[in-house]
Amino acid sequence: MSTLPPGTTPATAGGVGPLLRAWREQRRVSQLELALRADSSARHISFIETGRSRPSEQMVLRLAEHLDVPVRERNALLLAAGYAPRFPETPLDDPALDALREGIERLIGGYEPYPALVVDAMYDVVAANRGVMMLFDGVPESLLVPPLNAVRLTLHPQGLAPRIRNLREWRGHLLEQMERQIALRRSAPLRALYEEVAAFPVPEAGPGEGAGDAGGSEQSAPVAYFALPMRIEHEGQILSFVSSISTFNTPMDVTVAELAVETLLPADPATAKYLHSWLS
Repeated sequence: MSTLPPGTTPATAGGVGPLLRAWREQRRVSQLELALRADSSARHISFIETGRSRPSEQMVLRLAEHLDVPVRERNALLLAAGYAPRFPETPLDDPALDALREGIERLIGGYEPYPALVVDAMYDVVAANRGVMMLFDGVPESLLVPPLNAVRLTLHPQGLAPRIRNLREWRGHLLEQMERQIALRRSAPLRALYEEVAAFPVPEAGPGEGAGDAGGSEQSAPVAYFALPMRIEHEGQILSFVSSISTFNTPMDVTVAELAVETLLPADPATAKYLHSWLS
C-alpha cells in the first residue's frame, strides 16, 4: 500500500507522476493496460509518471477515472499537475444540498421499521431513522454527543459491543471494511479512528457466540444465514441483521462522493416481526 498522505501536493510528491504511478500500482494495473483503457500509449504513461511529460487536465481526469481514484484524491491529482480542483466540497448543511438532504431523509424513513443510516467518510452519522435510534437504547449519553460515529458506537465497550452476540466476527468485518477504505482514501484521520477502535478490549467468546445460538431469539432453532449477520440483543430479544451499503452514482462533489447509505435488513423472520411490532 502506498504511504503517500492525503492531500499530497507537487512540493511533497514531485508532481503528478509519482501520484499516478502509486495509484496504478495500488490498482495492480500495468502501464500498457492503463494506456489501452485511456486510449493512450504505454510510452506516454511512462513519460507522465517520470515527469518527462505534463499531462493535460483531461488526461489527468481520464487516468483517474480508469484507476477508480476517489473524487477527493482527483482534486489532489489536478493540483499536483498544476490545475485547479474540479470537484467542490460543499458542506452538507449548505442550501445547495437541501434537495439531497430531504431525499436522504425520505430514503431512510422509507426503510422503517428496518434500521438505516447515512455516514460520511469518517463513519460519522449524518442521518438515521427510528430503527437505528432504537438500537442505541441504553448507550451512555457521552457516546451520543454529535457527531455520532457509527464504528465507535458499535465497538466501544460501553456502546453496542456488549450486546452484539457475535462481536468478534462483526468486529473483524468492520475493521476489514475500514482497512479497505484506508487503502482507497489514504486518510490519516481514518487511520487514527481505526487504531482507536481496534484497541478497544474484546471479551473472550461467550455462550452467545456459536453455531448453536444462531436464531432470532434465545429459543429459536438455528438459522442458515446468506451473509454474515450482526446479532444484537435488544430488551431480551436477539435480532439478526445483514448490512447493505450503497453510494451515489457518479458524484461531482467531494461531500456527496463520501456519503454511504447503510441499511440493516432482517436476517430472519423473528427479527422482522419484532421490528414491525416495536415501531408500529
